[in-house]
Amino acid sequence: MVIQQPSTQIKLTNVSVVRLRKGGKRFEIACYKNKVMEWRSNVETDLDEVLQIHNVFLNVSKGQVASKDDLNKSFKTDDLDKIIQEILTKGELQVSEKERSNKLDSMWRDIATIVADNCINPQTKRPYTVTMIEKAMGDLHLSVNPNRSSKSQALDVIKQLQEKKEMPIQRAQMRVRVTMPQSKETKKLREKLTPLLGTTEDEDFAGDEYELVALIDPGKYKIINEMLQADTKGRAQIEIMSLREQEEGDEKF
Repeated sequence: MVIQQPSTQIKLTNVSVVRLRKGGKRFEIACYKNKVMEWRSNVETDLDEVLQIHNVFLNVSKGQVASKDDLNKSFKTDDLDKIIQEILTKGELQVSEKERSNKLDSMWRDIATIVADNCINPQTKRPYTVTMIEKAMGDLHLSVNPNRSSKSQALDVIKQLQEKKEMPIQRAQMRVRVTMPQSKETKKLREKLTPLLGTTEDEDFAGDEYELVALIDPGKYKIINEMLQADTKGRAQIEIMSLREQEEGDEKF
């Protein structure tokens, strides 16, 4: 005898589930892996490419489909596309413990890599290895937030390492060249630049063009560029000579 599966049950495997609680009930949709984030970032706009099945569930793993009555009570409509889009936008993407752990491990490594790529030991002027940064992060008992970018968390790590004096560390400086036509305003503008510069390596007031080579914090680049453009009406230029100050003999990255 053939056993009929109830019409409100649909079995799915290998799915990513997005869950939303509304009106006292839990609603879920079954999606293809990686497509949810593409939808949320507007890379994917076709619902059929995101969904494994065009339906709303009370429980995907049990195959329990939400009834029209449930949908109307909670969403005030039974328009599937509208409901699915709301769940996709506002719902929580469910991931397995293994996936969550792998993501956190990957982010931890990314954060340490960003710190290592952008910082040096100010005493030796040499970069730290990723392993050394990871150890320092572990000593500070830092944790990864999967809802924040690796870059923003790397900035926090640098700040905490400096505050806790876990290791001597500072943002690596970039070497820049500033050039502008000589005028009576040149020295006045040079005075405005002074607080934004690190170490001045070379400076030339001779001739028709002023030239300055200096080390600056990467975060000051945009401020300096905007000041130069505004004060010289676009006649000044700032050129990046190297992204990181290096001791002679250091390997270039």
